[in-house]
Amino acid sequence: MTAPASPRISRRKQPQQARSASVVTAILQAASQVLAEVGAQRFTTARVAERAGVSVGSLYQYFPNKAAILFQLQSDEWRDTTALLRGILEDHARPPRERLRAAVHAFVRSECEEAAMRVALGDAAPLYRDAPEAEEPRAAGTRAIQAFLQDAVPGLPEPSCRIAGDLIAMTLSAVGEAISEKARSDTRIDIYTDELAKMLVAYLAHLKTTGGTPDTVQREA
Repeated sequence: MTAPASPRISRRKQPQQARSASVVTAILQAASQVLAEVGAQRFTTARVAERAGVSVGSLYQYFPNKAAILFQLQSDEWRDTTALLRGILEDHARPPRERLRAAVHAFVRSECEEAAMRVALGDAAPLYRDAPEAEEPRAAGTRAIQAFLQDAVPGLPEPSCRIAGDLIAMTLSAVGEAISEKARSDTRIDIYTDELAKMLVAYLAHLKTTGGTPDTVQREA
């Protein structure tokens, strides 16, 4: 049996004029509000168009379906997170361990501040997660971490760098989600985040000492 095709999630067209750009901005702002209010299951293009003050036809000029709108919201979230991490990890005025510690704190704080939207986007993920367009923006944050490791651990073999970057990214994502999934005091968040940062900084020190895991490098070669 042939698997069903993924829905189209790329935009129909990019806005070329200021007025068109403002329409797209209004649609995305409205989409964010609607998603936060009613969740992914009740999210519709009609609701978004009404909230944005545009016709459904105008909305469809830019987004072919609700999956495309939700994917744009998710892509924007991935882009913002990647920019946040890259801005900290590329700050060469600070030693690598301090950069990593600061990145952990900033990431977890961001996850807590945007928990409601992240949960809603997670519920909507089946609409776009298997689409080819999702691969690049989803992986951008991991690549930023891998670039940091190449800088922080000179000579780290590429297979070890790739695996270490994946592990750090997955750990940040999983633990950040767990910390932010329920309301916690700022003090409690800081305690959890401090301990997570210590773990990852210790892993960074391990990579510097060992240069990666030889068995892993050999298997990946």
